[in-house]
Amino acid sequence: MRPTIKSVAAAAGVSTATVSYVLSGRSGKEGGKSGSGVAPATVLRVQQAALALGYRPNQSARAVRTGRTNLLMLSLTMISDPWALDVSRAVGTAAAQRGITPMILADTDWRVALKRQNADVTFIDAADEPGDAELLAQAAKLQRLVVFSDTMDPDGFDVVRPVAGASCERAVAHLTSRHERVACLTAAPRAGNPISTRHRAYIEGLADAGLDYRDDYVERFALDSQSAFDAALRLLQRKDRPTAIYATTDFAAIAAIHAAQSLQLRVPEDVEVLGIGNTTEGEYMAPSLTTVGPEGFFDGVAGFLLDRAENPDAPTQVLEFPWKLIVRDSAPCDPVSGV
Repeated sequence: MRPTIKSVAAAAGVSTATVSYVLSGRSGKEGGKSGSGVAPATVLRVQQAALALGYRPNQSARAVRTGRTNLLMLSLTMISDPWALDVSRAVGTAAAQRGITPMILADTDWRVALKRQNADVTFIDAADEPGDAELLAQAAKLQRLVVFSDTMDPDGFDVVRPVAGASCERAVAHLTSRHERVACLTAAPRAGNPISTRHRAYIEGLADAGLDYRDDYVERFALDSQSAFDAALRLLQRKDRPTAIYATTDFAAIAAIHAAQSLQLRVPEDVEVLGIGNTTEGEYMAPSLTTVGPEGFFDGVAGFLLDRAENPDAPTQVLEFPWKLIVRDSAPCDPVSGV
């Protein structure tokens, strides 16, 4: 016979309410009595009893009873991207404290996944193809969605919006103030979206600095680090190689630093590199990466997702994170001018 909460409670010598609190991961109160927390020894006893009996929660029954799956889905376009890893880590840490299980759709098309798996909330990091807004509005009628986008407005789903444009322009200005040969590493355009906001900032930044835009100084990469590395090599092996590289993601900027080092070029002395994303890997690598991004973004998004999972009827909103230029070693300020 399949073990139940009642059999776990009997084995541990506690109430079924305590078992429910402990096994859901919540810091509940024994028997529902105010002010009476579950002692660590009791938590351990319940966990040991559940393990000994082979207890597994009946997720289907729980979903019917509570209307919740206790699942949080992360649709991440490129799981090896340091940005995606930071999102995963922040959400995983926060979810463990709230009794919610994160499920990562690594390099998976959310358009297909939403039809197969329900969750209390799903985070989508890329929805920029024609018709995506309509698809999201339809899907949001069935489950809670949070979409990372700098162009969409809420339509039954929440939007996490990077306020990045002005900061990207400052990043380009940071490079053009000292360099005339500034190249760009940018993601290959998707259908219907030929120029991203980040790439447009590069074009306009060159114009503001009185520099010509050169097609041969722009290399495009697919969504993997090897493609970004190869694109950076093409730039750095030119006879008139650039002295600065503006990359539209941190992972491409990190790949550019590795490409420079493979060619025995010094960063930042021979070539300066700047990325976008403010990822943990960029902050702690050597040299540390100058970047554009928000501070406190990953923990902030994690908290917002868990709030939406636990409060599915909350009104939809736009959650904005102002971005800033964060100067580090790979493209430092000029010691004289401070720019």
